[in-house]
Amino acid sequence: MVNYTNRVMTAIECCLKNEISWPNRLERTRIASVFAAGGFPGCIGLVDGTTIRLSQRLAEDGEMYFERKGDYSINAQIISDDRKHIIYFFAGMPGSCHDVTCLRQSSLWKRMHSQQQHLLFDSGQYLLGDSGYTSGERLVAAFRNAGGDKDKTDFNTCIAHVRIANEHCIGILKSRWHSLKEVRTQLKNHAENQYLVRWVRCCILLHNFLNRRRDDWTEADGPIEVEVESEVQIPAPPTPPLDERAIIACGRRRRLEVQSECLAYMRNVNGH
Repeated sequence: MVNYTNRVMTAIECCLKNEISWPNRLERTRIASVFAAGGFPGCIGLVDGTTIRLSQRLAEDGEMYFERKGDYSINAQIISDDRKHIIYFFAGMPGSCHDVTCLRQSSLWKRMHSQQQHLLFDSGQYLLGDSGYTSGERLVAAFRNAGGDKDKTDFNTCIAHVRIANEHCIGILKSRWHSLKEVRTQLKNHAENQYLVRWVRCCILLHNFLNRRRDDWTEADGPIEVEVESEVQIPAPPTPPLDERAIIACGRRRRLEVQSECLAYMRNVNGH
């Protein structure tokens, strides 16, 4: 059975290896034009984290995988576009880890803060995330605590309206491939963890393959379970240690710029 499964996964990876890819400049422009209708003309992707539940405690360092929902799980970071197409993923870290902690371990995060970021983003482009992330030059996150501030609350609402597409994407992914709702075998070591990451990758490849063929999800296919709340091969260049304080300071300025632009657009649309 294991050999057959390996052969199938190898076939999927060989035949569909290009199904997960970062959008090129033309595609980024198209995505940004779609999100502009929601007040985010620079957005080219939506990021969120999800957990893949494990039915049993891991044999090695199992306590690290025990998360706040009371399950053992691994974390998966999913970045999708306006069409619910997954353009990047990073999985395998313990489910107890915070989303921003997991994203910071990815090669994408390093490239987002390197001199090669222009290969992934054009001027003014960024990703949108919820309050579980930290804003940076290329990632705009919702405010963690609006504190009764109307502008912050309105901005968070605008982000939530746009980000629902990513939550639907994750819901459709797990509804198509029920194995991602719960893995029913015990992971005994790091190698088996990486095997699971490979399984996740194959599910995402198939998900994108169906999306590109316009296999739209309908109610007849079953309910979408929306969650409120080896990675793609983008080689990371050698980079010096990131200056976290500089990233946070830059992120705050960037978020204020996007907030101002978003609220001005929405008020103009609503006639206020």
